[in-house]
Amino acid sequence: MDNNSLHPQSEHKAALGASMYVPTTHKDLLAIANGDKFSHLRSVILCTEDAIAERDLSYALFNLSLALQNMCDESDTLRFVRVRNLDVLARVLAMPGADKLSGFVLPKSTRSNFNAYFELVRHTHHLLMPTLETAEVFDDEEMKQFRIILSAPEVRRRILALRIGGNDLLALLGLRRPTSGTIYQTPLGQVIGRLVTIFKPHGFQLTAPVFEHLSQGSWLDAEVAQDMAHGMIAKTAIHPDQVPQIERHYQVAQSDIELALRIIDPDSPAVFRMQESMCEVATHSSWALRIIEQARLFGIRHAADGAAAHHPTTSLTQLSSDEGIARP
Repeated sequence: MDNNSLHPQSEHKAALGASMYVPTTHKDLLAIANGDKFSHLRSVILCTEDAIAERDLSYALFNLSLALQNMCDESDTLRFVRVRNLDVLARVLAMPGADKLSGFVLPKSTRSNFNAYFELVRHTHHLLMPTLETAEVFDDEEMKQFRIILSAPEVRRRILALRIGGNDLLALLGLRRPTSGTIYQTPLGQVIGRLVTIFKPHGFQLTAPVFEHLSQGSWLDAEVAQDMAHGMIAKTAIHPDQVPQIERHYQVAQSDIELALRIIDPDSPAVFRMQESMCEVATHSSWALRIIEQARLFGIRHAADGAAAHHPTTSLTQLSSDEGIARP
């Protein structure tokens, strides 16, 4: 049956937040997918690729099939499967309960293999997150050609975000990220900047790479700040403790909300001074609307006590209604 309508959860696609990767061999796979364990997750990625040894693949798929059969139909958590290859995607799609998934993460995506993956999901509701993690990523022209393929109307509406596979890209350079520093202090810093400028002006969102050093919390904080400076408000997490640490950064400062509301106020002058900065409505409106949506999704951080308000202010609520922003 041709079911080409998008998954009902697609309206929440801006709220990927910190997507936690979970191996499909995990003993609590069903509890995590249902939100019974780690209920704070906005999105979870059930992995059949790098997190699974070849010898464990059969069990991993069996465990996933049991989870899909018993998974609740609806969840506040966006649920994806990171497939290993085309064969695994076909096998997962054939599993009872596959329709409960929000979509799939496609590994090592290039313009040469994407169409084969897309044909398997063309007549489903599933959203896609291709992963940029091959040698082609270092070739700007190749990335522009891939963007053309992803921009086809029937494809574009299915692309939730593009994931940057930092570890795979570093491995291609014979490197691993240092324990003291961020990924932006490696050769990938420039690569990530180019990916942002190649894809983001054309409406594609990107997610930031994993930070794998679990004991280096201060460097994770620094890296998330740099992710955000590149316009990425979503990141791969590999441990539940990383999720709230990452998403605290996505909460919006009260001062930024006040500034954003003033910028989109129709009575504001074209250029004005606020918070000791020049504000220009024509160039800053897109930033302002993004900040307001980010606050709706992740909350507002008040300067007085450092706590986040998880409900929008009156002004923000009114604005959400006036601007037609979807309510969570």
